[in-house]
Amino acid sequence: MKSKVISFLAAFSVMIAVSGCSSQPQSASTQSTASSEQKTEASSDIKESVTTVGAPEATEADTEAQDTASGGGTLVVYFSATGTTKAAAETVARVTNADLYEIVPSQIYTADDLNYNDNNSRTTIEQNDGSSRPGISGEISGWSDYSVVYVGYPIWWGDAPHIMFTFAESYDFSGKTCIPFCTSGGSGIGSSGRNIASNAGSGNWLDGTRLRSSGEEEIREWIAGLGL
Repeated sequence: MKSKVISFLAAFSVMIAVSGCSSQPQSASTQSTASSEQKTEASSDIKESVTTVGAPEATEADTEAQDTASGGGTLVVYFSATGTTKAAAETVARVTNADLYEIVPSQIYTADDLNYNDNNSRTTIEQNDGSSRPGISGEISGWSDYSVVYVGYPIWWGDAPHIMFTFAESYDFSGKTCIPFCTSGGSGIGSSGRNIASNAGSGNWLDGTRLRSSGEEEIREWIAGLGL
């Protein structure tokens, strides 16, 4: 009887040992699978990054296509001392899906500078001096990329601010279609657009218009009538 009990206990011990051994490899297999998945994900990220960084260089055909596309962009250039022309220019840019560039004076105009009732105000002196060319801060990058240029400004003393003449004399407008537009309290565009074109000396300058507001409906109607 005692030998049977011993045999039973020995057999039971063997079963426990076998069970323990079989469960250990299963746990290791699970960990190995998880580790493998993590490595696969990490490897995928690395491959994606390398593909992006190591993209093929542009072929000659790609370069030719880019050259053909260059010069076809639209730019809205504007000067605004009080914000009125800025609002109109932003609408023009939105409607035409154009880039936007603000002409910023080297010396910002103050409220006193803009006092047209003062014969000694800065703008009065500038507008009465045909040779005045107020300085501009910064310059337009990628100028050659644009074939259509909208040029916006306020009307000062019946004409374009002379900073617009500075702008016109600073760039080559050859091959560009230019469309002036102005804002004012009541004056029309008059000869201001032609005066800017005269200072530019090149480019195809269309007749400009006075925008009564920055409303999108008015601006869409005007742009549609240009036939560009």
